[in-house]
Amino acid sequence: MTERIASCSCGQLTVTTTGEPVRISICHCLACQRRTGSAFGAQARFPTEDVEVSGDSNTWTRTADSGNTLSFHFCPVCGAIVWYQIDSVQELVAVPMGAFADPGFPVPRVSVWNECAHPWVRLPDDIAHE
Repeated sequence: MTERIASCSCGQLTVTTTGEPVRISICHCLACQRRTGSAFGAQARFPTEDVEVSGDSNTWTRTADSGNTLSFHFCPVCGAIVWYQIDSVQELVAVPMGAFADPGFPVPRVSVWNECAHPWVRLPDDIAHE
């Protein structure tokens, strides 16, 4: 079974996942752009029972444009977001792909909030658009 470790920048907060993610997606919404400081957010969702969190975190909660409430868990030392949950999908934990620091991580299969995408962003031809 595949085990992956995601961590904050200083290493104090980690998430260990087992198994493959059930969803890997890219979000182009403006809130994800602000959160990541990039053109989009990329995240992988894992069943809650396949996720082990270690370290201290602070939480910031916001309501997304979709109406979902998201609770982001970030390191109180370096500020990096390592995991979050969507209140309507409590059985899954989302982990920003960059927290894994793994160039071999599986490719995203879904792209959302495409109307906010930067025109220069190119995605795989077979990615689903929701």
